[in-house]
Amino acid sequence: MMESVNPKAKLTGQRNIALTSVEQWQDGSVTRVQDYLAVEEPLEIRLGETPISVTMRTPGHDLELTAGFLFTEGIISSRNELKSIEKVESATAGNTVTAKLSRDGGVTAEQLQRNFFAASSCGICGKASIESIRIRGIHAPNADFRLKASLLCELPEKLRESQAVFGRTGGLHAAAAFTSSGQLLALREDIGRHNAVDKVVGWALENDRLPLSECVLMVSGRGGFEIIQKALVAGIPVLASVSAPSSLAVQMARELGMTLVGFLRGKRFVIYSGAERIS
Repeated sequence: MMESVNPKAKLTGQRNIALTSVEQWQDGSVTRVQDYLAVEEPLEIRLGETPISVTMRTPGHDLELTAGFLFTEGIISSRNELKSIEKVESATAGNTVTAKLSRDGGVTAEQLQRNFFAASSCGICGKASIESIRIRGIHAPNADFRLKASLLCELPEKLRESQAVFGRTGGLHAAAAFTSSGQLLALREDIGRHNAVDKVVGWALENDRLPLSECVLMVSGRGGFEIIQKALVAGIPVLASVSAPSSLAVQMARELGMTLVGFLRGKRFVIYSGAERIS
């Protein structure tokens, strides 16, 4: 039987991996071994001195995560609106990032409530959730993008091969942006699926790659509403996942013209929306 995780599990040289002692049972024998764990810590995101969000994440690429979060949640609409973004040195273990906007005026509480409506819409009807996305002026992604089905089938293995932390812990999600020829542009890992997506979008924002209109986004796990929303904000035309999407995710993908693929495993996948982009 595995022991409970020691809350003081020793951090390795990487802040995203911790080392702990466990008891491993195998074929009736119990041995004590060292096991790697994916680190989970809170990240507080501030606008100036005002905290606007706390997310549980795996440390690493925190500035990209913050930039992607601000963009996908509609607080900024371009890189030019982001004056600065940096870690707060006085904060415990570097778990606070503050961003300053270059545009005049601040973000009001009413704006933040509107921006985060979709992410906190549990119990609210799907129509209202999708309408909150329309209000933000999100348009249908690139209708001319095409992707070969055979290449699509190669992406899960490419994703897995590039997951350095997952390979050691088995406990992280990943999101990766690929070109139509299968070239990996960026891959990020995190304990949260939506955080991994925000890190990729943050990478694109900081490198002037938005919109990602010539890319397919591959995600581990399922394609939920929040994942689809963030991908649409980034202009991604095709989103593929190894598991199932939710009903609201399918509805939004169909209404806003995104290609949504699920159960991408081996030589099989299911197209829920936008089949015309898969050749």
